[in-house]
Amino acid sequence: MYRLGRWLSRLTSATTLLGGFAIALMMLHITADVVLRYLFSAPLPGTITYVSNYYMIIATFVPLAYAEKLDAHVTVEVVAERLPRRLQRHLAHWLLPVCSVVLSFMTVKTWTEAVGKYQMNASLVEGGTTIITWPGYFMLPLGLGLMVLVLLYKFVVYLTGARCGLTVSDEERAIAREVHADKPASPGDRHE
Repeated sequence: MYRLGRWLSRLTSATTLLGGFAIALMMLHITADVVLRYLFSAPLPGTITYVSNYYMIIATFVPLAYAEKLDAHVTVEVVAERLPRRLQRHLAHWLLPVCSVVLSFMTVKTWTEAVGKYQMNASLVEGGTTIITWPGYFMLPLGLGLMVLVLLYKFVVYLTGARCGLTVSDEERAIAREVHADKPASPGDRHE
């Protein structure tokens, strides 16, 4: 069980690097477009299409599992915060499979949509340039599916009491503390 967690941890870290790489490429692409547009009157064709169909989707959806690993998703606790801390902890764990089911449906739906876009060779035309867009559709089921795996892993660890292999570095732990300064104990507090 621990080894599976370590593998998931490495995979979520790799996908997060992919998201960060997409952000860096987006910044370079937009900067180059602005410089070329205003200095040479020759903008890069398809900038808006690349930003909205590739960079932003990768940066948003691919690192979802990493955010779950750190328990860094935004939460709104209206009723749960009034419950005893122990009950809050158990409730948080029992919501993991519920979230997994919902996200599994979303994964299947986005996968079906991605395959359909691939089969029709989806593309957009911007400024006379045809840009294929179907690869971006596969980023959604990738990010959602990986998040389902992390949620299910965390739930199994909770049920069995096994040692959690989702490793969190000291730097990541500090970031998670900042995000949840007022949040009670959560499923991620058992990370090693």
